[in-house]
Amino acid sequence: MKRNVFIRAFVTLSFVFALNACNEKDSPIVEDPGTGDPASIFDDVEADAVLNSAWRPYQRLSSTFSALTDTPTDGFSDYSDTEEGDEQDASQIKIEYTNWYPCKIFNALYQSIGIVNGVISKINVDEGNLTPAGKIQALARAKFQRGLYYLYLVQFWGEVPILLENGGSATTRASISDVYTQIVKDLKDAAAGLPAGNGLTKPTNPTKGAANALLARAYLAWGNNPLTQEQVAAIVTSKTDPAVSYNRPLLDSAVVYADKVINSSLYSLLPDFRNLWGRANESKGPEQIFTIHHDGDGIDAQGNHQTHCANHDPWNEDVPPHLQAAHEYTWWPDHDPRKAFAVLTSLKNPVDDSVHIYQWPHSLPRNGKGVDRSYPNSEYLTQLTNDVDRIEIRYAEVLITKAEALVQLNKDNAEATRLINLIRTRGFDGNSEHNYTSVTLQNIQDEWEFEFQYEQHRWLNLTRWKNLISTVLTLVPAYEFYKEVYANANDDATYQGITHKVGTTFARYHKHLKGKVTNIRGRNYRFPIPLGFSSEDLGIRPQNPGYGDPVGN
Repeated sequence: MKRNVFIRAFVTLSFVFALNACNEKDSPIVEDPGTGDPASIFDDVEADAVLNSAWRPYQRLSSTFSALTDTPTDGFSDYSDTEEGDEQDASQIKIEYTNWYPCKIFNALYQSIGIVNGVISKINVDEGNLTPAGKIQALARAKFQRGLYYLYLVQFWGEVPILLENGGSATTRASISDVYTQIVKDLKDAAAGLPAGNGLTKPTNPTKGAANALLARAYLAWGNNPLTQEQVAAIVTSKTDPAVSYNRPLLDSAVVYADKVINSSLYSLLPDFRNLWGRANESKGPEQIFTIHHDGDGIDAQGNHQTHCANHDPWNEDVPPHLQAAHEYTWWPDHDPRKAFAVLTSLKNPVDDSVHIYQWPHSLPRNGKGVDRSYPNSEYLTQLTNDVDRIEIRYAEVLITKAEALVQLNKDNAEATRLINLIRTRGFDGNSEHNYTSVTLQNIQDEWEFEFQYEQHRWLNLTRWKNLISTVLTLVPAYEFYKEVYANANDDATYQGITHKVGTTFARYHKHLKGKVTNIRGRNYRFPIPLGFSSEDLGIRPQNPGYGDPVGN
């Protein structure tokens, strides 16, 4: 009999407790866990603890998501220690079913689903000593989690197996419509049972506002008519994007649920964009709607390596970070203050006041949101701690989601413009001189990048807009280090008036940029169904178009 991660997750996965997380009203989602079993759910505290444990596999993905959302796009490249490997394959858009990153994300999401399914099943069969309020809360939290997990699965892989508390096939792929229908049902159930919150407490536990924000995200993705298996197969080797089409009722629903968040008056944009980032600013309202708690390596499930990957060796500018910007964002206006913060070209060491420059001929700019500058000496002290909470969804995303849906619906441009201008005015430190009088879809697509660079949206956006291929083929060849002069490390190159040896760093940048253009094609609208954690065949057929499977089909 084949071993199958879904069956193990659904039937035999051990349930991990996080009892300390339930003792305080605003305690973290996951702290130091023990182990348990769904049969031990007898009261509100124990149900809450097992649900907390379901975050643990998901928590390990806080930085891993970037391997699928960032590196296989136009904007990022990987610079880890080895010349070849899974990271480099992702960076050059040549991921296969054997790659570790789809494996880790796909299987971890189903592990978390297995835990929440066990909780729902247990409560439905035997409520034990759960109070009526405790039952409502536990079921709502479980549905919130399951909706979130399936939302990532359907966006990355399209048709995926649906496993619920009452079973399901671990190898049969459900239609995209069926998966989104389940996501919406779960999130609506969650919104009905979760507390409203007040917009100011730590957003590490689900609330009604978080469920509604995720519903807006889900309806926007669904309303852009995600490609079916057959549609991907039709463009599998093509270097031309598919046609764009919309489902108007679904986009209308994206507006409705965005409005539920907006009209709650519980959330707002922080006055200073820079105060969203770093440990001193983590998991705080009123802008952060839902976040994933991290205590760092060796304490929580893995630590949030977004900080480490952005700036793991900041005082050696000749060694790029693991997740590197692939270019210098020359198309992003320099007068936008968000660029200076998010695209870091220099950093002062607070210990010795030395200034380190991240430009030719040393390295490209670093991802500034991953560099903690939130408290004294934080640039030095937190470069390897990986303990900054991950923002899953924030208020600015709700605003831009509604604006995008309105523009795609071709209605109420004035309202879409107002929402984008709220984001831009805050981004320009309160200066409204750069606001729009009306917005186009291109304006909104640009604003996604200006506001959310390095926040794990890029691939999801490009595939939703159906311009993944054209974006890579248009932007990447225009990047400076795509030029052939940078192909050989021992050759001289002149850039910005400085002549220098290309060096291994820039030769690798060049190689990865070339790889993106060479390898991008229609199949990259999906990732391959991967192997299980033990390299076993999961038995899911058919494989996504353009990828092989373990039996050679």
